[in-house]
Amino acid sequence: MKTRTLGNLEVPAIGFGAMVLSPGTYGEVDEARAEAAIKSALDAGGTHVDTSDAYGPDGHNERLVGRALKGRRDEVVVATKFGLTIPEGEPSRPQPVGYAFGELRVNAEPRLVRGYAERSLRNLGTDVIDLYYAHYPDPGVPIEDTVGAMAELVRDGLIRHVGLSNVTAAQLRAAHAVHPVTAVQNEWSMWRPVDADLLAVARELGVGIVAWSPLGTGFLTGTVQSLGEGDFRHNAPRFSAENLAGNNDRYAPIRALAAQLGLSPAQLALAWLLHQDEHVVTIPGSRTPAHIEENLAAADLTLHPDTLARLDEALSGFEVSGGTLL
Repeated sequence: MKTRTLGNLEVPAIGFGAMVLSPGTYGEVDEARAEAAIKSALDAGGTHVDTSDAYGPDGHNERLVGRALKGRRDEVVVATKFGLTIPEGEPSRPQPVGYAFGELRVNAEPRLVRGYAERSLRNLGTDVIDLYYAHYPDPGVPIEDTVGAMAELVRDGLIRHVGLSNVTAAQLRAAHAVHPVTAVQNEWSMWRPVDADLLAVARELGVGIVAWSPLGTGFLTGTVQSLGEGDFRHNAPRFSAENLAGNNDRYAPIRALAAQLGLSPAQLALAWLLHQDEHVVTIPGSRTPAHIEENLAAADLTLHPDTLARLDEALSGFEVSGGTLL
């Protein structure tokens, strides 16, 4: 697996997003299958595993990742996030989102940060988190204050690197002035461009970008025609029956180009994203070992400039119907 750098942290160009393995995302999944999926990613070189204390009930996803990494912890860059699973009795503030449920609740107050980290360490069964993110900025707390508390965790050896997720360019700049930020995790894919100002500031400061939902929450695999029961994408406007049908029609030229190149649509989407910046990495998720291996193989693809030009032309006319999470 080719590697890239996020700040001074070396990671595989394509890692593994573990969120898909918890109940409440794409329907139910049994624990054995979920652990096997993570191990398949590790075996194929996807040794950057991303989770959060908010994925699944009671730290389910972190605990799952911790079990899957037993005996292999030293091979893996473990990333997790905090701020959405708020201790009982603590206040929270709304973070508006584009999904049907309307908002998430956030608390990233500095006094809670150490407790969040200690809980994640227990869930993961490890003594250090490699890359620790504030999951969302807290509307009631300056980002500098949250990052100041994270810097104390670096000093005390609980985490190795500070990350931010779903932030603006201004928030990144303010945070980086308090403590170096290794990576920013934001949505970025063929159907959701990254904010140009955020990308410019990240480049200026030497901050890497981790692209979440690099396959458009599965849409860019070219296989989503309808949603099953218990699929959280029922909350996503882009996946309503009407929008999904129209978006699939608009995406047809990209699928056709992938077929001409002998690639899966997912591989083409991931390779395209890796060509956008030398310090972007992706964390696609899947429950199926064959799909995981297929996704990770995209790290070795080099797209010809003519192919990239054809993609840019096709994407310029690809007007997506419906919003995403942010």
